[in-house]
Amino acid sequence: MDVFDVIVVGGGHAGYEAAFATSRLDCRTLLVSMDISKIGTLSCNPAIGGTAKGHLVKEIDALGGIMGFITDETGIQFRMLNRSRGPAVWSPRAQVDRELYPKTVIRYLQQTKNLKILQAHVTGIIVKNNHVSGIKTENGEEIQSKTVILTCGTFLNGTVHIGLESFKAGRMGEPPAEGLTECLTGFGFECRRLKTGTPPRIHRESINYSKCQPQNGDSDPEPFSWKTEKITNKQIPCYLTHTNTKTHEILKSGFERSPLFTGIIKGIGPRYCPSIETKIERFGDKDHHQIFLEPDGYESVEFYVNGFSTSLPKDIQHDALRTIPGLENAEILKYGYAIEYDYFPPYQINLNLESKHIKGLFFAGQINGTSGYEEAGAQGLMAGINAVRLIRDKEPVILKRNEAYIGVLIDDLVNKSTDEPYRIFTSLAEYRLLLRQDNADLRLTEKGKLIGLVSDEQYEKFMKKKEYIEKTRNYINQFTVRPENINDFLKSANSSVISEPEKLRKILSRPEVSLEKIINFNRNLFCQDILGFLSYPDVLNEIDTSIRYEGYLKRQQEMVDKFIRLEEKKIPKSMDYQSIPSLSSEAKEKFSKVRPDNLGQAGRISGITPADISILMVYIEKYNSPS
Repeated sequence: MDVFDVIVVGGGHAGYEAAFATSRLDCRTLLVSMDISKIGTLSCNPAIGGTAKGHLVKEIDALGGIMGFITDETGIQFRMLNRSRGPAVWSPRAQVDRELYPKTVIRYLQQTKNLKILQAHVTGIIVKNNHVSGIKTENGEEIQSKTVILTCGTFLNGTVHIGLESFKAGRMGEPPAEGLTECLTGFGFECRRLKTGTPPRIHRESINYSKCQPQNGDSDPEPFSWKTEKITNKQIPCYLTHTNTKTHEILKSGFERSPLFTGIIKGIGPRYCPSIETKIERFGDKDHHQIFLEPDGYESVEFYVNGFSTSLPKDIQHDALRTIPGLENAEILKYGYAIEYDYFPPYQINLNLESKHIKGLFFAGQINGTSGYEEAGAQGLMAGINAVRLIRDKEPVILKRNEAYIGVLIDDLVNKSTDEPYRIFTSLAEYRLLLRQDNADLRLTEKGKLIGLVSDEQYEKFMKKKEYIEKTRNYINQFTVRPENINDFLKSANSSVISEPEKLRKILSRPEVSLEKIINFNRNLFCQDILGFLSYPDVLNEIDTSIRYEGYLKRQQEMVDKFIRLEEKKIPKSMDYQSIPSLSSEAKEKFSKVRPDNLGQAGRISGITPADISILMVYIEKYNSPS
């Protein structure tokens, strides 16, 4: 009988990243999906990236994952969001071809050695001596494995709602996964319900584009992946329109048949991506809401109506859509719906995404209460890496909050848990100026190389970029510019002229000045070698940002140093929190539940006060001191 190193249950974005990572790390991997033709499916909007989500994709790529490259291959529009703001919140986003994306994922997986794909319905796990040892399928088959990664998406006991109609489904047109939840709760896991939703899809020929505002991609789009030299895909526009008071009146008329407002739906939905009916109820003072019309692909006739997620009855969806400018004759191809599903509150996992209850069992993606392809992909990658580390008896790879958005995501899940679908935002990262999308490779490529996922080619390209940045930085730090060589440029940039020679570094600290602008105005100011280095946009961005935001970066680094000192204060695994009399009952309960590894992690648990940390610090010292 085959014994696998890793079994990945589920073929969504967490599943394929996990399977790709473990097989690339020379582990015999089995990816089990209820329908192998649906691996990598974009269940909701046909887009990858966005605010903070784009950072995650860049980090996945830097560590050796595949989401970024597949996005570059299948993208139909690329945009860098938040360009008008500071570089910490610049976020890449791409519309992708909904049909082409999963086909590309499957092609990559089929070309990957050590990976087998099986179509089956997993109904349970096998556990021996408190260690997972395999899975059970619906037909009674048992498959042995050293580790198991659960990436079940919205399929666990999924229920679809449209108006007052409800039926079992993991996704529209696909059956739910039944049996696995019951198996896990039988082993003592706590399970809860969440809700998410999706908008209707309409026929592209039924849109009156003249009444909508085109939203074009960037003229010179930036790739997500180190593998992509240049985006050459034909870019096609999205379109912007708005709801209006008539739309809102029709939507309100359906509230009495809404599964959200009649109490049929019990699960909590995403706060930052609410349904259109929730927006109308919550923001009654607003007379319109933005609606983005997003094409599903080059050949597809479908458009995704972003901003109109709903579970209202079909007749209400139809009538309300037709009040929106440009959609007066909209032909609905698929109605919007809500879906409820099981998840397992993530206080039950460690920072390596391994279960606290059962050794070798990992959870990744929506089963942990997250929303989004990118959050799922990041967890899948880390779960895959750490499953291999466990098998090989190596220390887990745990990214800290100062190292990656992936670290912020997982740390938040474990320490704060979640009772609503968790979505990553730049505002959740305390050190976001250090965690920019353009420096993900500088932060994480060396880790990816040590893990074994970063190829020699990727590492060589990274080292070259690092070398160029260092040489350019040294050059600029030493270079003095004379007034006659720079003042014409400074006048053109509405910046103060200089009367005597000044360090170029000082001039570059001005907000209205950048290396790119100076080069475009007077290339002769720089030696040929440096011009060669500066032909790489990433080098330009890194130099400009490090100089312009030097003070902020220094302050953030001081915060990081303090953070690291707390992270180094380890808490003994056997610490009995109930025996610490000075701790509040709430603190005892939360520390016992989460079992933090260190003082920093303890301080990030929801509801824990500075006083609790001070008391805990005293007891750690007492615990570690000789008796």
